[in-house]
Amino acid sequence: MPLGVPDPFLYAEENGSRHVFSNSMEAARLRELGLFDVHVHEEFGVDELMKSGIPRREITAQLALRAVQSLGSRRFIVPYAFPVWLADRLRADGIELDVDQEHFDERRRAKTEAQVAGMRRAQRAAEAAMDACRELLRRSEISGDRLLLDGEQLTVERVKADLNVVFAAHDTTADEYIVAPGAQGAVGHDMGSGPIAPSSPLVVDIFPRDNASGVYTDMTRTFVVGDVPDDVREWHRLVKEALDRAVAETKPGADTRAIFDGTCEIFEAAGEQTQRTKTPGVPLVDGFFHGLGHGVGLEVHEQPGLGLTSDQQLVTGDVITIEPGLYRAGYGGVRLEDIVLVTETGAEVLTDYPYDLEP
Repeated sequence: MPLGVPDPFLYAEENGSRHVFSNSMEAARLRELGLFDVHVHEEFGVDELMKSGIPRREITAQLALRAVQSLGSRRFIVPYAFPVWLADRLRADGIELDVDQEHFDERRRAKTEAQVAGMRRAQRAAEAAMDACRELLRRSEISGDRLLLDGEQLTVERVKADLNVVFAAHDTTADEYIVAPGAQGAVGHDMGSGPIAPSSPLVVDIFPRDNASGVYTDMTRTFVVGDVPDDVREWHRLVKEALDRAVAETKPGADTRAIFDGTCEIFEAAGEQTQRTKTPGVPLVDGFFHGLGHGVGLEVHEQPGLGLTSDQQLVTGDVITIEPGLYRAGYGGVRLEDIVLVTETGAEVLTDYPYDLEP
């Protein structure tokens, strides 16, 4: 069972032992986990430091230095996000810090049974939320260039209000997610806002976190209410073909760049631009302008990546997204995204949801 701790604390491993250095408010909860040697700030003179009148940041630095000095090692590996100011202070006092993000990424890739179970719960919540969105679209009526629901114009804000209720009912949290109509759907991570129009693609990309396990899921579908434009229908066909191919190629040992290349081959053969064919130095805004997917776990975006610069092999226990898409700036796009568990023999698609354009 994960434990949410609101204030940052120092964590270190040394010769197989795991240490947490925390304020006394969190100590009892941390000890109950039975996973760490828990040390409170009082052991390192926090009361004396506070009485000295030095700035709060200096107190934090002194506590960290004393905590590290209590360990036997003088050299540690830290991730990219380790605070620069604190690294400078520790190095100034003779502590060697080696920045090695890959060390931390690799430890988090293979998901535990509890994490996969949490991801399945989050995915069921995502599918229920997608159902709620689809139901609103089904109930809406076309009135000229507007969609009306119960006599009022259907908006992204109305859709998100209903989705938020679903997330809460499934004990998940979604601080932000994408419901992007029309041209907004062709702008990367535009979260979407305003009216939803008929005969225009609506990209719905949702990534709730399971509250019990702390892990995320991630899925995308694209809908059109009314007549589907020919180009949107063709994009949808190509994107589904790319998704199917990528899932089929997902297995332990598979090269992530090769899976990305497979999607690019499908799109390029249809005359669409990809990152492989873009003009150097010019941003790509049409075609397939993003990576094919990424790892998912305690963060929405983790390793491994499936993109132009990927150089990794999939391992059993990886959970990745596969999310091909095609877009045209100022108009819209189509994206489909499933979440996939890499198994010993291949892949299990954790997403269980139809791909239809028409809701």
